[in-house]
Amino acid sequence: MALPQHLQDLAQQVSNWGRWGADDRRGTLNLIDAAAIRRGLDAAKQGRVISLSFSFDETGPQTGSIPGRDNAQRVMTMLNLAYTGDPTNFCTNDDSVNMGVQSSTHWDSLAHAGYNNLLYNNVSDSTVDAEGSHEHGIETFGPIVSRGVLLDVARAQGVEYLAGGYAITGEDLDAAVALAKVTIAAGDIICLRTGHELHRIAGDNFAYADACPGPSTQSIRWFRDHDVAAVATDNMAFECYPCEDPNVLLPVHMIHLRDMGLIQGQNWSLNTLSQDCAKDGQYDFLLSASPLPLTRSVGGPVAPTAVK
Repeated sequence: MALPQHLQDLAQQVSNWGRWGADDRRGTLNLIDAAAIRRGLDAAKQGRVISLSFSFDETGPQTGSIPGRDNAQRVMTMLNLAYTGDPTNFCTNDDSVNMGVQSSTHWDSLAHAGYNNLLYNNVSDSTVDAEGSHEHGIETFGPIVSRGVLLDVARAQGVEYLAGGYAITGEDLDAAVALAKVTIAAGDIICLRTGHELHRIAGDNFAYADACPGPSTQSIRWFRDHDVAAVATDNMAFECYPCEDPNVLLPVHMIHLRDMGLIQGQNWSLNTLSQDCAKDGQYDFLLSASPLPLTRSVGGPVAPTAVK
């Protein structure tokens, strides 16, 4: 089913098409300016580093429910190889990896979702072919460094984790902002914690991959009004799933990526960060999260790092 009229109207109202020119391929990443980066640097007060990445190995979050989105499979291609044939000379080890680029912690490129045969900024979806995306490949993102802000929606509601399918609203985000005692500024990157990662920590990847809480269509205007540069979640689907309207599949993906050019991240590990922020009361940090620049890829693996 096409987006219902009220969501089509919303998509037009929050659209960023043409905002940064007809040739723009970076979307809301354009909001990360020198001021946003300096805010991140100012937040790095203690020199403490926290990884926000899941593992990239056979224990990754995928269960086989999404064809081709396989957990990383690493094999050795050289094993203590005496390159000259003489083991007293140079010996080496090499390996290779096969994986779905969106199988673990990643950003989606702006070619990941569209509708009506169009991608972000009025780009035809025919620009994606068997070779990948010729306009919106992940390499167009470039380096991503800005102030990150943890919006811990679960903690703001006083629960360990939100129920599967919970539809996060703008009011929920405001409550998390109040908990964090921050002011969201243009170019900030939101790390949105639902607590859903706890299923994975408990060893239940099937529960993690099933119904999940996440941003709903009722949060879309909030992200546009606050001009955030990107949003990353601690779940598989990014948005609430099952979706609010069973006849409309992944509408937040459609409007974020296609209309707003808003960068989305999934499978981010936010539990340790949540504990750290609750302990010291600081919910902002310097975030470094540049994707692997796989040419023409519609997703980019990333090992995001928070520095407080």
